[in-house]
This record gives sequence, C-alpha cells and structure tokens, in this order.
Amino acid sequence: MGELWDLYDENRNPVEALHERGKDLPENRYHIVVYIWTVNREGKILIDQRHPDKHFGLQWECTGGSVLAGESSLEGAVRELGEELGLFIEQKHLQKIDTVRVKDRFVDTYLNITDAKVSDLVLQETEVVDAKYVSFEELIQLWEKGMFSPRERFKRYRDKLEEIVRRLEGGHDID
Repeated sequence: MGELWDLYDENRNPVEALHERGKDLPENRYHIVVYIWTVNREGKILIDQRHPDKHFGLQWECTGGSVLAGESSLEGAVRELGEELGLFIEQKHLQKIDTVRVKDRFVDTYLNITDAKVSDLVLQETEVVDAKYVSFEELIQLWEKGMFSPRERFKRYRDKLEEIVRRLEGGHDID
C-alpha cells in the first residue's frame, strides 16, 4: 500500500477514513498539503527544483507535500523539510502564514527562518534536483516566466512574503 492520508470534510473536520495517494478522492473529501517558505536572515528565499518526472517537472517551488495519516499539519511540514532537503528543524521554528481550501485539499503555508546554507542540504533524489537561495525580485521573475509553482496560490501570500523578506533584509526579527 502506498502513502496514506487522513480525510476531512469541507469544514476540515476529520472523517473516519484513510485515502491512498494516486487514487481519486471521494466527493466532498479533502486532505492536507503543506508549503514551507524557508528564508535566511539576509532575506534570501530558499527554493527547490522539482524532479523532471514529477508533475510540473523542473519548475521551482517552495518545499511542500501532503500530510500523512496520523500527522498534524505542523508535523507534516517538519517531515517534508527533512525528507526533501535534509533540513531538520523543530516545530517551534515554523510560523503559519496562510491556510486555504482549494479543490480537494486544505493548504497550510508556513514560514521557516534559517541559517542553513545550500551546501548543508541533502536533496531527496526522487523529488528535488536542485536548490538555491534567491532574492524576492528573482522569485517574482521566475513566477512571471511561469517557472515557479504554485502559480495561482502564490498571489495569496506574495505580499506577506515580501514583507517578511524586507524585514529580514533590514536586520529586523520576524514576530
């Protein structure tokens, strides 16, 4: 059996059911996905490049993935950073900056401030082929060229991410 997800109703109440990744979700059922924006103290944003065999292959993205059965959103975010980038952090280092229900999922977006360097990362070969830090302007350029995913949801927290980057560039802490 493959990866299993907990299922939720439209109000994010758990339902007594598990779902196997790759199969069609039942109608009016949702799972949880997490995105994690990792930013260093200089205001540079860590992005990774999707494996070419994945949907949206070779596009750049922030780290993310589906929350597994039995995990909280926060636990899933910590696991995804560890699995995909070899970046192991504690839950207390993540700050939720957005949540939204779309199509068949709830998407929770987190912020992670780090001192990690790209050379510290260990990329998951089946998921990620490259990683780099970019400025907010470089990120916007990738997004405008259609080389960054998720395309539409990025609009929801673009201003918040820019505010965080500017504060860090100015030497300020993030509350």
